[in-house]
Amino acid sequence: MPKRKEKTLSATNQKKRLRIEEQEGVAGDEEDSEDLEQFQQEGYQFSSSSLGEIGIVESISLKNFMCHSLLGPFEFGSNVNFIIGNNGSGKSAILTALIVGLGGKATTTNRGLSLKGFVKHGQSSADITIRLRNRGTDAFKGDVYGDSIIIEQRITCDGSRTCKIKSKLGQVVSTKKEELTAILDHFNIQVDNPVSILNQEMSKQFLHSKSEADKYKFFMKATLLEQMKGDYIHIKQTKAITRDQIETQEESLKDLKQVYLQKKERYENLSSLEEMQKNVEVLKHQMAWVLVKDIEIQKQKLKEQIEREENNDKYKVKVEQCQDEVHKAERKIQETQDRLDKMKEEIDVLQSQCTSLKEVAKKKSKAYNGQEAAYRRHQNKLKQMERERDLLQERIKELKTTVTQNLEAEHLERLNEMSTLQKRLKLLKAEGKETSQRIEERQQSLYKEKEELDKLRQEENRIRYSLDSSVKRLNQMKAGRSNSLRRFGEHIPELLEAINTAHEQGRFTKKPVGPIGACIHLKDASLAVGVESCLRNFMKTFCCDNYKDEKVLQGIMSRFYSKGNRPQIIVTSFASTPYDIKQRGVFHPEFPSVYQALHIPNPVVANCLIDLRGIETILLIKDNDVARKVMQLGRPPKNCREAFTGAGDQVYKNRYYSDDFSRAKYLGADLEEEIGLIESDLENQKAQLSRFQLHSNSVIDGIKLMEKELQILIAKRKKQQGSITPVELAISELENVEEPQSMDIDTLEEDVQDLLNKIESEQEKVNNAKKDMDKERKIMEEADCSYQDMKNKIALLVEETEPIKEEQMKAEADANKLERQLKNLEKKQNEHQNYIQELQSKLADKEEELQDSIKQAIQICPERLQVERSAKSIDTEINRLRQRLNTEKNRHGNQNEIIGEYFEALNNYKDNSSQVKDLKRFIDRLDNIMNERQARYKQMRRSLSLRCKFYFIDFLDTLKCCGSMSFDHNNEALAISVQPPGRENGGMSDMRSLSGGERSFSTVCFILSLWEITESPFRCLDEFDVYMDMKNRRISMDLMLKLAESQHLRQFMFITPQSTRTLPKSNLIKIHQLMDPERGNKQQSEEDEEASQKS
Repeated sequence: MPKRKEKTLSATNQKKRLRIEEQEGVAGDEEDSEDLEQFQQEGYQFSSSSLGEIGIVESISLKNFMCHSLLGPFEFGSNVNFIIGNNGSGKSAILTALIVGLGGKATTTNRGLSLKGFVKHGQSSADITIRLRNRGTDAFKGDVYGDSIIIEQRITCDGSRTCKIKSKLGQVVSTKKEELTAILDHFNIQVDNPVSILNQEMSKQFLHSKSEADKYKFFMKATLLEQMKGDYIHIKQTKAITRDQIETQEESLKDLKQVYLQKKERYENLSSLEEMQKNVEVLKHQMAWVLVKDIEIQKQKLKEQIEREENNDKYKVKVEQCQDEVHKAERKIQETQDRLDKMKEEIDVLQSQCTSLKEVAKKKSKAYNGQEAAYRRHQNKLKQMERERDLLQERIKELKTTVTQNLEAEHLERLNEMSTLQKRLKLLKAEGKETSQRIEERQQSLYKEKEELDKLRQEENRIRYSLDSSVKRLNQMKAGRSNSLRRFGEHIPELLEAINTAHEQGRFTKKPVGPIGACIHLKDASLAVGVESCLRNFMKTFCCDNYKDEKVLQGIMSRFYSKGNRPQIIVTSFASTPYDIKQRGVFHPEFPSVYQALHIPNPVVANCLIDLRGIETILLIKDNDVARKVMQLGRPPKNCREAFTGAGDQVYKNRYYSDDFSRAKYLGADLEEEIGLIESDLENQKAQLSRFQLHSNSVIDGIKLMEKELQILIAKRKKQQGSITPVELAISELENVEEPQSMDIDTLEEDVQDLLNKIESEQEKVNNAKKDMDKERKIMEEADCSYQDMKNKIALLVEETEPIKEEQMKAEADANKLERQLKNLEKKQNEHQNYIQELQSKLADKEEELQDSIKQAIQICPERLQVERSAKSIDTEINRLRQRLNTEKNRHGNQNEIIGEYFEALNNYKDNSSQVKDLKRFIDRLDNIMNERQARYKQMRRSLSLRCKFYFIDFLDTLKCCGSMSFDHNNEALAISVQPPGRENGGMSDMRSLSGGERSFSTVCFILSLWEITESPFRCLDEFDVYMDMKNRRISMDLMLKLAESQHLRQFMFITPQSTRTLPKSNLIKIHQLMDPERGNKQQSEEDEEASQKS
C-alpha cells in the first residue's frame, strides 16, 4: 500500500472525500464531477514528504556493464537530476543498473532475459555500486550504517550475482538478500513499480497503448491496488478450503462421539483382577534379582579366564628370543657390509696405484723405445763406416794393380758407368717417392678409419648403456603393474614397509616421507616431461624431520642399497601447513607454475620443493618458441626465475638449455602405454646396436686390409732404400776416382786410418748405447712387472670379496627369514593380547550389563531378594499366571487398555470438538474482517481514483486543455479524454485522436497525477519527451520542475537526449552530461538498438 506521511488536502477536503467515499456507487460519475468541482473550489497544494533524509540515490557507478567499461561515479542532487547525452552514451544503462543494483530482475528492465546479458562482452563480471542516503530519525540502523548505505552488486558471466551491503565507512555489514529487501521496504523503494522507475521500453508501450484495460492495469500496479487485490483473492480461496475442512471434521466428530460412548460403557463394566496381578508382580521381583545373580556368576568366570590368559606369556619369550636373533643377524650383515666397504676402499686405493703404475710403465716403455732408436742409429752409422773402409781398402788394392792401365779409357768407362748409375738412381728415387706418398696416404686413411672405429665404439657403448638402462626401466615398469612404487626403484616397496615397521616400533620421532615422486600428482598429464626435467634429482628423495631420524633411515636403507647407491635424504623440519607463496610466487594468466601444476597433499613435500627447488617461481610453458618469447624477448613475469617447456628444455632470461628427456619415467599416466613405448625403444636400440656392430666389423676388416697393404708398401720402400744405397755408393766411388792421377795410395791409406779411428769411436758409442738400452729395458720390465703385480693383487682382492658377498647375501636371507618369523610371532602375540582385550571388553560389558540389571532390579524391587529358585522356574510360573490373566482379560478385556482407550477417545472427542468450534469462530471473524477490508479497499480505490482525476485535470489545465478521466472498476477499464486548445467546439476526444506530442504530454500529466497519490523517495523517467514538440516539452518540463520544487525532499531523475539549455538556473537542478560513445561495433549496435526502439 502507498505510504503517506503528510496529507495533501485540507481538513475540509478530507471530510468531503470521506462523504463521497461512503456514498460510492450511488451517484456514479455525477458525484465524481461534483467532488471535483468541490476540490477545485477549495483549492489544493502539492504534497510534501519527509523522505528526503532517507532512500535518495546519492551516487552510482558502473564497471563493465552492458557495453560500457566504466561509467561514473555520478553524484546525484537531492532534488532534480537531468541525465543527457547522445544515443549509446549510457543514459539507459544508468537506469538499468539502478534497477539491477537494487535487486531487480533482468526482465523488469525490459533490456534482457538474463543478468549475464548485462556483462560486457569479453569480461568475466560487471560491477554496480549505489549509495543511498540514510539520515535523520527514520534512518535504517543508523548506528550500524551511518549516513549512507553502499550497495555493491557483482554480476558474473554465468548469470549469478553477489551483493555486499556496506556502511558509509566501507565496512561490509551484510551479504544477504533479506537485508537488502528490508532496506528497500524501509525506504519504500519499489524497483518494479513503473511510477518509481519508468524505463524507456515501458514508456514506449505506455505511450503507444490504446487499450483502456492497459491504462487501468497501469493505475492498479502503480498504486499497489493490484497486489492488494491479489492478496484478498488468495485469502478468499484459503477461507473456502478451511470451510470444507470444517465440514469434513464435523462429520468425523460424530464418529468420534460414537466411539467415545462405546469405550465409556466398557470402562464402567470392568471387574477387578488385582490379586492375580499382585502375584505376577512378586514373581517379577524375584526374576529381576535371579537375573542379577546369573550375571554375577558369568562375570566371575570371565575374571578367572583372563587371569589364566595373562599368566600365559609363551609368545612374549619367543618374540624376545627372535628379536635377539634378528639383532644378531643385522649386526652380522653390518659387519659383512663394513668388511666389504673396507675391501672396496682398498680396491679403490689399489686401483689408483695401478693407474699410476700403468702411467709409469708407459713412460718407461717410451724411454726404452727412444734409447733403442738411438742404439739403432749408432749401429747403422757404424755399418756405413765399415762399408766405406772396405771400399777404400779395395780401391787401394785396385790402384796398386791397375797403375799401368790406360787412364783415359778408364776415365771414359767411369763416365759411362756414372751416367748409367745416375739414371738408375733417379728412377729408383722416383719409385721411392711414389711409394712414400702411397704409404702416407694409407697412413692417413688408416688414421681416419681408426678414428671412425673409436667413434663407433663410443656410440656402441652409449647404446649398450642406454639398452641396459631401458631393460632395467622396463623391469621396473613391469614390476610397477602390481606395485606402482617399483617405478622409483626395485627395493622401494620393501624399504617403505621397513620404514613403517620402524615407525610402529617408535624408532622415528616423525615418520620419514618419500619418495617425493610418489607424493606428488600432476593436474595436467601433458606437463609430465617438463615437471620431471625440473625435479629429476628429487623424484627418489626422502625427507626426515631431524638428523636422528636420518641416521635411522640410513641404517634401514643399508639393507637394500650399497653405500653409493642409496636414495638422497633431505633433513627439514616438518610443518603441518604449506608455505604462503602469494608474495613470492609467480602467477601468470596463461601458464601455471610447477607448484600450481602439481597436487601435493603432504605439506612437508610442498615446503621441501619450495625451499630446495623454488617450484613456486618456475613456469611451465608447453611450446618452446612461446617459452623463449615469454622469458627472453621482454622482461620475465614477476618472481619468475626460470621456465621449463613441455619437452623438458630449461629457459632462463639470457640462456637456453636443451634436454634429452623424451618421456616421463615416474609421472606417466598410462603404465601399459609406457611399457609398450619402452619395449619399442628396446627393439629400436637392439636394431641400432646390431647396425653399429656390423659397421664396426666392416671398418675393422678395412683397417686390417689397410694395415696389410701398408706393411707391404713399407717393405717395398725398405727394399727400394736398399737398392738406392749401393747405387749412391757406386756413384760416390766413381766420383772419387775422377782424379786418380792426383791421388796416391798413401793418401787413401791415411783416409783408411782415419776411418778406422772413427769406426773405433763409433763402436764405443754403440756399446754405450746398448748398455743404456739394456738398462732402460730392465727398468721397463720392472715397471711392467710392478703393474702386473698390482693388477694381480686387485684381482685377488676382488676374488676375496666374492665369498664375503655370498656370506652377506646368506646373512640377509637369514635376516629376512627371521624378520618374517618375528612378524608371525608378533602377530600371534598381538592376537593373544587382542584375545585378552576382547575378554576384558566382555568383562566390562558384563560389568555394565550387571549394573544395568541391578538398576532395573532396583526399579522393579528396591530391596534385594535372596531367591533359591532358578530363572527358568520363575519364568514358567510367570507365564502360567499371565496365561490365566489373558484368559480372564479375553472374557472381560484388558483393564489398562480399556482405561487407556476410554481416556484416549474422550480426549480425541474433546480436542476435535474444540478445534471445530475454534475454526468456526475464526471463519466468522475472518468474514467480518474481510467485509471490512473489502469496504476499505473500495474506499481507498475510489479515493485514489478521485485524487488521480483531480490532479490530472489540474495538470491539463496548464496546457489550457480540458480533460476527463473515467474509472470503470467493474470492467477494469480507464478511459482518458482530452480536448486540446483550439478545439472547444469539437467536444472531448480520446487519446487516439491526439498528436504524438499532445498524447505524450497527456501521458506525462497522468504519470504526475500518479506521483501525487503514491510515495517513493525517488522517481525516474527515461526519454519521456521523445515524441513531444518543443512547446509541449517546455510546458511538461515546467510542470515537472514545479512539482519537483514543491516536493524538494524527493529526488527526480529525468533521462533525455534533448537539450537542456532552456532549463532555469536553480540550486535544486543538477545536469549530468554523458560523453559521446566511441564508435566501435558494440557501441554502434547499441545506438542502433536504441534508435530502433524509439522508432
